[in-house]
Amino acid sequence: MRGILANIVGHVLALFAQFITAARADWRGIEPVRHQRIYFANHTSNADMPLIWTVLPPALRRQTRPVAAADYWLKTKLRAFAGGEVFRAVLIDRRREHQTDDPVDKIVTAVNEGASLILFPEGNRNMTEDPLLPFKAGIYNIAQRCPEVDLVPTWIDNISQIMPKGEVIPVPLGCTIIFGEPIHVRTGEDKDTFLTRASDALLALRPTEDKAP
Repeated sequence: MRGILANIVGHVLALFAQFITAARADWRGIEPVRHQRIYFANHTSNADMPLIWTVLPPALRRQTRPVAAADYWLKTKLRAFAGGEVFRAVLIDRRREHQTDDPVDKIVTAVNEGASLILFPEGNRNMTEDPLLPFKAGIYNIAQRCPEVDLVPTWIDNISQIMPKGEVIPVPLGCTIIFGEPIHVRTGEDKDTFLTRASDALLALRPTEDKAP
């Protein structure tokens, strides 16, 4: 019964997000086909993960699990239901003292079970004026252990206007999720080189008007 309820709630959430944001997918570097992927995106709002999940076609959405903060999604029973059963998130506790498993092991296990993932390599929401924060090492470690899985740069455009800082009710504006060309870790590529290349691949999707000073 809870599984049926979770499916219904997920469908309603997707419809609501589409109604409020008119979110659309712009598939520039790949096609929306059933292929295992890790979508890595910029992170400025709590709405980022639901929006990416929403614009995926239903067949892709069913196999895609976001990597999310356990300390946020387990804070209340409602969030725990949404995060654990609606989005089926891979929940990672950001507080080291509360971690019982290696976060990368947990993520790789989900990939080995066949899931695609949504993750945010900046780690935390970017509340600065810079377009991206430096990437954490996690995405490099995952890429090394899952070399055959496509890592897809995913730029979320216009989200800061839809969910202004400090607001909990979204402003009804259009939002575009831009999916770029997949990357993979190269043989012998070191961490810093890969993280720079991954960050550059994501920044390359940023709309030109957003780059104006």
